[in-house]
Amino acid sequence: MLVEDAAPAATDAIVRRAQQGDVAAFEQLYRQHLDRVYALCLRICGDGTKAEELAQDVFVRAWQKLASFEGKSAFSTWLHRLAVNVCLGDRRAEGIRIGRVFGTDDLEAYESPGRPPDPGQAMDLERAIATLPPGARTVFVLHDVEGYKHEEIAEMHGLAVGTCKAQLHRARRLLREALDR
Repeated sequence: MLVEDAAPAATDAIVRRAQQGDVAAFEQLYRQHLDRVYALCLRICGDGTKAEELAQDVFVRAWQKLASFEGKSAFSTWLHRLAVNVCLGDRRAEGIRIGRVFGTDDLEAYESPGRPPDPGQAMDLERAIATLPPGARTVFVLHDVEGYKHEEIAEMHGLAVGTCKAQLHRARRLLREALDR
């Protein structure tokens, strides 16, 4: 989850100003949270350029929905959930565009083109995560990195809890294999 910066009361005041239409206040929120939103988007989508686009979409939607933020949670928590929803919505839209289901164990078909040609070269965890199939990567990031529960992930995806657990198991197995190379 996103962590609120130094003084929650100061952030609350900035949020209230932004809710009243203060563009400078919203820009301040943008600068405070951009890196974390981008990192989340990157982990979920696995592509830097796409993550930049998604992060921008998150802040556009944040601006549009800022009036609906009631302050029942920290602004960073609300923004984090919005970012997850934007990423998942993009994945659903992409899935509709492509019109296919990722249901294969053919790992080479999903390896990123930027993968080092030398198989002996060490692969760090971030790069290994980026090579996961999209469904497994999303569940892994949301569960093991961001701390969501299977029930929450299943609700976000519109999937059965068992499917989320299977995706997580698959992601962990694929990561072990990738990191053992």
